[in-house]
Amino acid sequence: MPLTLPPLPYSPESLEPHIDAATMGIHHGKHHQAYVTNANKALEGTPFADWSAEQLCRRLGEVPDDKRAAVRNNAGGHWNHALFWTLMAPAGKGGGGAPNGALAEAINAAFGSFDTFKEKFAAAGVGRFGSGWAWLCAMPGGTLAICSTPNQDNPLMGKAIAGCDGTPILALDVWEHAYYLKYQNRRADYIAGWWNVVNWARVGELLAGSK
Repeated sequence: MPLTLPPLPYSPESLEPHIDAATMGIHHGKHHQAYVTNANKALEGTPFADWSAEQLCRRLGEVPDDKRAAVRNNAGGHWNHALFWTLMAPAGKGGGGAPNGALAEAINAAFGSFDTFKEKFAAAGVGRFGSGWAWLCAMPGGTLAICSTPNQDNPLMGKAIAGCDGTPILALDVWEHAYYLKYQNRRADYIAGWWNVVNWARVGELLAGSK
């Protein structure tokens, strides 16, 4: 079954003022849709056409050489964005604040405090040269780790590509198309605003599911 664009779990304007409606509409309806369209085009008529985006990312090495770059970029972009939308919610309606329970304990154990984690995660996003992502991953040993990937790579693709082979539980898109209409080149300001819409309950669910 071809890959499909998932609907946003909230209205495009509901993340304002931190992420504007125009950006959300273009980001989801244009950029994400393009990844879906281009991935399906690359996979059409191949045995991989019915694979999920997660399968394609995890088993990228099995995709033929002449298709691999297109699949890496576009199936990767689709998987990354499909996760990203679920990790946000309107401020005060599930978005923002601080994590609690097992997630808070895991963050404190790995980074010392929530504030220190935010500093390190923001630094990973600001420091990503060009376009890419910052990730919080649940590692095989049960700890948490921060990593960053270029373009539409993600940790599912393995350590050789992503530098991290954990399970992503938090993702931040730092491509310019995610913030430029509102923040221009002020990526740090975008990240500062983004904390107000992080859906910590969803991050906690992903952490629990990674074990």
